[in-house]
This record gives sequence, C-alpha cells and structure tokens, in this order.
Amino acid sequence: MSRLVILSNRVPQAARGAQAGGLAVALAEAVRPGSLWIGWSGRIGGGTELAIQAERGMSCAVFDLTEAEHRGYYTGFSNNTLYPLLLCRLGLMRFRAEEFAAYEAVNRRFAATVLPLLRADDLVWVHDYHLMLTPDALREAGARQRLGFFFHTPFPPPAIFTVVPRARTLLAAVCGADVVGFQTASDRDGFLACVASLLNATADDEGCFMHVGRWVRTLVCPVGIDPDDFAQTAYEAAGHLPTQRLRQSLHGAALLFGADRLDHAKGLPHRVDAFDLLLRQHPEYRRQVSSLQVAAPSREEVPEYRRLRREMDERVGQLNGRHGEADWIPLRYITRATPRATVAGFHRLARVGVVTPLRDGFGLGASEFVAAQEPQNPGVLVLSRFAGAAATLDSALLVNPFDAEAIAEALNRALTMPAEERLARHATLLARVRTQSAASYAAKFLGALASSAVTTQEMAHV
Repeated sequence: MSRLVILSNRVPQAARGAQAGGLAVALAEAVRPGSLWIGWSGRIGGGTELAIQAERGMSCAVFDLTEAEHRGYYTGFSNNTLYPLLLCRLGLMRFRAEEFAAYEAVNRRFAATVLPLLRADDLVWVHDYHLMLTPDALREAGARQRLGFFFHTPFPPPAIFTVVPRARTLLAAVCGADVVGFQTASDRDGFLACVASLLNATADDEGCFMHVGRWVRTLVCPVGIDPDDFAQTAYEAAGHLPTQRLRQSLHGAALLFGADRLDHAKGLPHRVDAFDLLLRQHPEYRRQVSSLQVAAPSREEVPEYRRLRREMDERVGQLNGRHGEADWIPLRYITRATPRATVAGFHRLARVGVVTPLRDGFGLGASEFVAAQEPQNPGVLVLSRFAGAAATLDSALLVNPFDAEAIAEALNRALTMPAEERLARHATLLARVRTQSAASYAAKFLGALASSAVTTQEMAHV
C-alpha cells in the first residue's frame, strides 16, 4: 500500500490545546499508521533543522520559519493577499511583491524539505492556499509521485482571481498536481474558468484538461466529519461540568450557539446585529433566549484581525448594555480556544445552531451541530447560503449572511418551529452528514489520486 504524505501550513501536533481545526478534523480518517505529515512548527526564529516526531500513529516533520519568512509568507501573502482574494473580500486584499517573493521561497522550501523523504510510490497530498506554488516546485525539483492538491477555501471566478498580480503563476503551479479538489461544483467551475482564461486549456466533461503535457483531473469532494464519533463526544460532554454549568445558568432559556474563528469571513458582526434585531422585534424573547458565541483568536498579528476583535468587543458590549438585566446577559462571548469536546456539548444543548459565514469553503460547524443533536428533540440549523455546506445541507434554514433582518427572521422561525418539522429537517440533514463524512472525503480524493497515474496513461492514448 502506498504511503500518504501530507503537506500543509500547520500539522496537528503544532496546535495542541486549541480547538481542533477543520483540516485536522477532515484528514483524521485519511491518516494511516506510517503516514508522514509535513508543515510549519508554529515557531518563529528557531533553528533550521527538520524535526520528525511520532504523533497519533504517523510521523510529523516540522520546521521553523524565520521572522522574515513568517512576515512575508504567512502574515503577508497568504493572509493579506490570497485569503481575502479567495473569499472574494477584495477590500481587504493587499499585494506586495516582496511578500510574494517570500511566499515563493517558503513554498520552494516545503518542496526541498519533502523531496528527500519521498518514496517512489508515495501519494503526496498538498493542502490549501498557503502552498499553491508547491506542486510546481515539487515537479521542478524532480518529484514524479502522484500528487494531489485540495482547496479548503472557495475558488473565485476569473473576474475576481485575476485581480491578484501573479495570478497565472499561481494557477499554473497548482496544475503541477495530478488531481485538484474543491468543496463545491461552483468552486471547481471557477477554477476551470480561470484555467481556460489564463492557461488556454479547456476541460472535458469530466473536468480533466491538459497542462504542459500532463493531464490534470479536477474533483468535487467536500470535507466532512466522523458523525458517530462527534455524536458520542457530544453525548458524553452533555454530562461534563462545562455543559452542566451552562445548562444551569440558562434557567430554561433557549440557547443560540455559534463556534467560529475570530475571522472577517465568519460574519460575526452581522450575527450580533441579527440577534440585536431579534430582541428588538420580539420582546417576548427577553430572558427566554440567550446566545453564546465562541470566537477563538485567529491571526492576531494581522492588524485587520485586531480591529475585528475590537469591533466585536464593542458590538457585544453595546448589545448587552441595551438589552441585558442584572441577572440576564443576552449574549455571552468567549474569545479563547475551547476544547472540541466542550464545543460538542454546547452544540447538543443548543436549540439553534448559527453558522453564517459571509463565505466559507465548507463550514464544518454545520455538520458538527447536526451530529451533536439529541435525535428525539433536535435543534434547528441556521446556515449561510454562501457556506460550502449549503450545497448539501439544504434542509437547514438558509440565509443571506449579509442581511441581519433575514437572519433575525430565521432565528425566530427556528425558535418557534414545531417538533414535527424539526425532526424531519434533522433526519434529512443527519443523513447528508453521514454520507458526506470525513471517511468518504478521504476515500474519494485518495481513490482518485491513486488511480491518476493509470488514468493519465489511458488518456495519453486518446
């Protein structure tokens, strides 16, 4: 059996103690004993040597970044240029040529680091926008292994993507992979439109195209969770102290719950405005409804994120000052990393799950809310139509996350929804979450990657 080699900006052991991130959750089913995962250690200014450690049945190889690399590659081009670009937030995008140069250098460093560790039959899986230049860097360095790339973010159409300088370079580099995966069909369509526009390559009906003498296959393959494991975690967490204390503090009030990174894309200010509007329009919810928002710190070295934190602090304070009482805080707000088991318990307790990003690759919080619910008395999911999850979890109450009034209406509908409708919607959602699991995600992508060498040989004779 071929060994799996994963390349990503961070590795699981570099983020211990925090709430598990989407990448770690999505790949949990893909990692087998003997797999190798390579990424940044999370440290800045340390040594230059590669450290290899055993972690959960696999090997993790990590290296430090210099302060200049971190500033240019991570804070700069990855998070100030590519991230807002891919999420269509052009007002937040900034391009600096020196940051692109740092990004290119670190991507080449990834390729140079992994190359001596590769075996001939390895499956190499590169993840997300931090490493868009890595597939081509690996090919230039001589790698002939089967190579896959997956976008966890959305992918925009040419009118958006071509705004960034070096757009063609970035796109061509991703096409060094044999298989390129996306969360939704619209993301793949955007990518293929960019390929046609910038690389003059036309895909066939299966989403395959020729690039510099090689076939590249595209694949729609949304991420997922292990729903049974998360359901069990939520069931057990319901008896843990954090969940019990939260339940007691509610005094019977219905709970609205959201758990997100403190990120511009998550739509948190709009969510606060919607809850404020709900309380204004429906005074009967005073003391009868409470909201809890977990917003784990994210990219605090980036000025825009520090400004977002200040904005959220102000909005939450204003809402609680306007509606709160001495013995009732309408909106509870936690800005620290929270263990995944605790989040699971809060999901199970919630009457309404609120997942309203302005734009997101998928939004695993939606799947987690569904899996965590008590089957005989489930809550209701309010979901942004601009999250990748909306493509399949369409039995949720779908909303425009930019429209606070629409979100407030959906919250009211969720709180007043009859049990029969809640049960029917949840059953449909849970069936989708079970079908679209982390195991099926890994199996579909790795199956396509494992067969890519044969497919390329067959298509070469067409």
